[in-house]
Amino acid sequence: MAESGAVVGADGRARCPWGVGPADYTEYHDCEWGVPLHGVPELFERITLEAFQSGLSWLTILRKRAAFRLAFAGFAPERVAAFGEADRQRLLADAGIVRNRAKIDAAIRNAGAVLHLDRPLDELLWSFAPERRERRPATVGDIPATTPESTAMAKELKRRGFAFVGPTTCYALMQATGMVDDHLADCWRANWWELLARPAQRCR
Repeated sequence: MAESGAVVGADGRARCPWGVGPADYTEYHDCEWGVPLHGVPELFERITLEAFQSGLSWLTILRKRAAFRLAFAGFAPERVAAFGEADRQRLLADAGIVRNRAKIDAAIRNAGAVLHLDRPLDELLWSFAPERRERRPATVGDIPATTPESTAMAKELKRRGFAFVGPTTCYALMQATGMVDDHLADCWRANWWELLARPAQRCR
């Protein structure tokens, strides 16, 4: 897999290898991954889900995302930050999500950290986005697990009170929210700036 380029799926489209498989992955690859994302609840959701994914398959998180949204009040930071012990017990008993006390506690803590920022979460996270690359990676092996930017983001988030935000998690967040474009060079997905001009083609 380390040297794999894009793989042609049953529909004849070449995709990043992980995007060829379960329909959940394919839809996420084609419609969301790498598309620029903004908004406080939206980005708080991604921070939370990336933290819950640690040690697990992203497919598990994708299939539980609707349950996560319900359990965490639509990822409104002000609501999650107000969760008390009764909410913690409710979440630990919710089979629809990943029932991990440390990650649940981190989500509540991170919501509070969002509320105490001196600048919008959107602005803070996107301040670490690197300049647009001229070339996308040719193979999976060309994609890093961390970068100087993700390391800097992790350091700053931890300084501001966030938990479960290491450099690897932050780089996954950057990939997922379009701060970097790691679709392979021969993947059918256009660069995100081209997708923005042709949104109807995102999910076909």
